[in-house]
Amino acid sequence: MNLLFDFTVDKATKTIHITREFAADLDLVWDAFTKAEILEQWMAPQPWRVQTKEMDFREGGRWLYAMVSPENVARYSLVQYIEIQPKSSFSTRNSFSDENGNSISSAFSLVKNIFKAGAEKTTVHVEKVFDDLSTLEMMATNGFKEGTAAGFNNLDDYLRTLVTNK
Repeated sequence: MNLLFDFTVDKATKTIHITREFAADLDLVWDAFTKAEILEQWMAPQPWRVQTKEMDFREGGRWLYAMVSPENVARYSLVQYIEIQPKSSFSTRNSFSDENGNSISSAFSLVKNIFKAGAEKTTVHVEKVFDDLSTLEMMATNGFKEGTAAGFNNLDDYLRTLVTNK
């Protein structure tokens, strides 16, 4: 099955739009985006890995995690949950942080993740609006698209194991 992956950079609005289809039902895909133990299995492009320090998936909650390099160097990010519409969408404020969740720069993005169930697949649309153009350009030219694609391919592999084990 060919699964859509569309990645568009809109400098005028400082936004990255990502649309991706997954060959799994909405419940599985929603859980993959909202549960730390599943996010850790797919989000990082190999050989990197994700390590959660804390996660509280609720409005006002947060997810503090690190992308850990093969050399065991951790780069922390903080995701603050703004709005959650169960199995439909959730919005976050994302920033780079230290291991305690304190911002290490003024740069941030506001992200809306929208989930749509289909007949044999679920479509996820991600809208990532950056606070300034330089942050968007840094992300767009330093492997964000490739890393996102690799992570989504990892998620395909994870979901495939669940679907075939049903």
